[in-house]
Amino acid sequence: MRYTFKPHGVCSQEYIVEVENNIIKNLQIFGGCPGNTQAICKLVQGQTLDWAIERLKGIDCRGRGTSCPDQIAQFLISIKK
Repeated sequence: MRYTFKPHGVCSQEYIVEVENNIIKNLQIFGGCPGNTQAICKLVQGQTLDWAIERLKGIDCRGRGTSCPDQIAQFLISIKK
């Protein structure tokens, strides 16, 4: 299944994730810091939703109260519901 998300309070503008049987098959991040977003996409590929959520949730960027990784976690949490 393919899902799209518009993050809030961060530089990135859109996330698209493909999930099959609770496994992240592909994640695309549009906008944000290219090196960091590419790394996040590669790191979560092949992992479960829970694995990614546990590691990304709560990461803060420059005192914003959120970050691109945290927004990805929020996105994945919304998929699980």
